[in-house]
Amino acid sequence: MTKKRGDRGEPVAPAAPAPDERDEPLAGPTFPIVGIGASAGGLEAFSELLAHLPLDTGMGFVLVQHLDPLHESALTQLLARATGMPVREVTNDLRVEANHVYVIPPNTKLSISAGVLKLQPREQARTPLRSIDFFLESLAQDQHEHAVGIILSGTATDGTLGLEAIKAEGGITFAQDESAKYDSMPRSAVSAGCVDFVLSPEAIAFELARLAKHPYIAGAPSEPPSQPEADHEYATAHEDDATPDVGARRARTEAEHGQGKDGKERGNESGFKRVLTLLRNHCGVDFSLYKSSTIQRRIARRMLLCRSDTLAEYAQFLNGNARELYSLFSDVLISVTSFFRNPDAFAVLQREVLPRLLAQRGDEALRVWVLGCSTGQEAYSIAMAFVEVAEKEP
Repeated sequence: MTKKRGDRGEPVAPAAPAPDERDEPLAGPTFPIVGIGASAGGLEAFSELLAHLPLDTGMGFVLVQHLDPLHESALTQLLARATGMPVREVTNDLRVEANHVYVIPPNTKLSISAGVLKLQPREQARTPLRSIDFFLESLAQDQHEHAVGIILSGTATDGTLGLEAIKAEGGITFAQDESAKYDSMPRSAVSAGCVDFVLSPEAIAFELARLAKHPYIAGAPSEPPSQPEADHEYATAHEDDATPDVGARRARTEAEHGQGKDGKERGNESGFKRVLTLLRNHCGVDFSLYKSSTIQRRIARRMLLCRSDTLAEYAQFLNGNARELYSLFSDVLISVTSFFRNPDAFAVLQREVLPRLLAQRGDEALRVWVLGCSTGQEAYSIAMAFVEVAEKEP
């Protein structure tokens, strides 16, 4: 499944819908885990963020800072002066707790699995250090929509791919604004189109405090109806468009759902129906058969970003709002991609699939159809994999 990189200015025609294949429950804790990446100038930025952050957000915070691999770091002690939350340096197999701050130690790579922090020795390589991408990508895969990514001051581009991964999983992303002492890292992420909020560290803290109270983050979202109800509501929405008698429509709706049904639940169903109808009218795509869990998460994410607490409120915000309708459409299509995404799948392709296909075809042409080419990374990745395998064949 290919995911398209966010647009960099002019709207890009979205790829075909790529349903989220995840049905399993969230691994590890269900509270949000915030991954923060920083390099030069990051200490000041993160200290300012912590100084303005409430102590009871219910989130866990993990800082991945570029550190000198040959010297011990005083970062943990320095950050502890900025907050009343416990601040500790990461040790292997340390479980993340809410309202705690964790700091990467020098000369290590950090990842997370089922809410547990994992340390690995840092490789001695000439390639640029990408420890922030490494952690944020693992955070996205581990926590999905409960992942939050923040890129603060720093040089180069580390963190951009990590924020793309978090946004692809339905998480929330931030980058520091022009207040960054060194703006290369946050500017790279913003240019990639994968940042939801561009703010100062102080404003990021206030926004995190707001997000922590929102139903989407707090774990009790205003859920859209179950799929059978949603399908029925969506179908009747099209009939309603052609029904002039408002009173008749209201009476029919009440009769179908029953007077005893909870008003909030009925409001959610009506709001969900209205959102799907507005989306269909705007983009011409019928999402009634789209995977229910995916579209529910994507709508809930946009509700969070738009400060809407209920589906009815979000539907009202959507009405006539072409920018937000396009943003929702893009979010539902999971618009992020990169070269050789899902490397394990490409390894199997090169090791097992392509050699057999080449052997079967002999001197005949082999044609490859890439369904989700998006901005091209998937097609080019498959082409490169094919060339590498073909060079080894007679």
